[in-house]
Amino acid sequence: MLLSEFRNEPYTDFSVPENRAAMESAQAQVRAAFGQEYALFLGGEQVRTAASRPSRNPSRPDEIVGVHCQADAELARRAVESAHAYFAEFARVPAAERVAILRRAAAGLRARKHEFNAWLVYEAGKTWVEAEADTSEAIDFCDYYALAMEKLAGPQPVSQIPGERDEMRYLPLGVGLVIPPWNFPLAILCGMTVAALVTGNPVVLKPSSETPTIAAQFCRLLLDAGLPPRAISLVTGSGAVVGDGLVQHPLTRFIAFTGSRDVGLRINELAARPQPGQIWIKRVIAEMGGKDAIIVDAECDLDQAVQGVLVSAFGYQGQKCSACSRAIVHTGVYEAFLEKLIPKVEAIRVGPADDPSHYMGPVISQSAMQSILRYIEIGRGEGRLLTGGGRADGAGYFVQPTVIADVLPSARIFREEIFGPVLAVSRARDFPHALELANDSEYGLTGGVYSTNQQHLEQARDQFFVGNLYLNRKCTGAMVGAHPFGGFHMSGTDSKAGGPDYLLLFVQAQSIAEKLG
Repeated sequence: MLLSEFRNEPYTDFSVPENRAAMESAQAQVRAAFGQEYALFLGGEQVRTAASRPSRNPSRPDEIVGVHCQADAELARRAVESAHAYFAEFARVPAAERVAILRRAAAGLRARKHEFNAWLVYEAGKTWVEAEADTSEAIDFCDYYALAMEKLAGPQPVSQIPGERDEMRYLPLGVGLVIPPWNFPLAILCGMTVAALVTGNPVVLKPSSETPTIAAQFCRLLLDAGLPPRAISLVTGSGAVVGDGLVQHPLTRFIAFTGSRDVGLRINELAARPQPGQIWIKRVIAEMGGKDAIIVDAECDLDQAVQGVLVSAFGYQGQKCSACSRAIVHTGVYEAFLEKLIPKVEAIRVGPADDPSHYMGPVISQSAMQSILRYIEIGRGEGRLLTGGGRADGAGYFVQPTVIADVLPSARIFREEIFGPVLAVSRARDFPHALELANDSEYGLTGGVYSTNQQHLEQARDQFFVGNLYLNRKCTGAMVGAHPFGGFHMSGTDSKAGGPDYLLLFVQAQSIAEKLG
């Protein structure tokens, strides 16, 4: 099967009664497992520590999803060194066997899809639809990277010099440190992890402290799929305590990271500084967020544009690096756009994520909620608050979907990543001005344009400088294989997850020339 023949995992339709019942059953199953203690997993062995930290349900913060042992700097060092000691053996595992592990992992995720959905609902605050998309994307990563590895395995085609046998092959790099985010705690964690593993690199996985239970469940699934236990270590703990040590260890060969700009820049800085005994330049694969804009042109289907901005801004509470946080609207349709948008925003139901009638669940934590509310207060002084503006009802970390209009490009809420359900709306004089405003950002991840003017769409193709550009559709929901994902500028290192060249970031090429005769 060719990469071009890859097909994405179908989404479950929860309007079908049996599917709804299956999801409700999975939620009950997962809820019954709340509060379990999870050990570290180092060098094929479980390690328990005196220090532990609870993971909580952001919809009901008094509920403890799991209790996780916390690593210290010494255990982090041990994880890297154990992985390095196993590297040579794991690198010799035939590529076909590693590919088979990924295929079995994909099958395991399909069989347990609703269970993983439920973990995402309870630990990450994802609604049913958002959880389903997350789990489906994880399945896609397993299948897609399995196919991609088949293409990379074995000698690559090169020119042949007369009198020589010439070849090029791809070799694994070494120990990979994988640091996934909490907002896609299965899909992105899975994608970075299996990309490293299928190319022959043992992994030290350092999950977010907000969503470690999902990471532990996924590690168990990989082991069930036949992954050699020494090929993966799970190191839960504070980034401040163990993160820097993992990055700086001289035996860490590469770091795959998804998260904030500031943390990504710090990782890049630390990784660039060679340590005593280090014999390579560490590779950093980083995806670091965005301040994404959708342009609404004067010539467009305005209802389609309103709906696209709505779902892009408020899906998963705006906690996506691809979320629309800026709507840049042509002055000719500016007021009409707002008149159509605001009633739809005010109709959004906010509440516990395990209730499928809620379109928005909680934000991830108390500190995240406080940060978002501070930005809303800043926005009150920078624009015209049209709806939202505070906490939503309930004991969880609920924030009202908020729209602030008349925002100038100098405003903080126009420039800074908020990572919550806050939409800034700005007025553009014409289409070139809209492009100028959209590009006025240190980020360059996703962007969208709603227009029926083909010339304007072509202009956007040439001048809207983002890694993922969407025309007449929402700017979230990148699909593996179809929309290789990753941005420019401070949005990351130009990697394209779910694309045909992504695995090249986890290997190094060796050229071999043999003289004949």
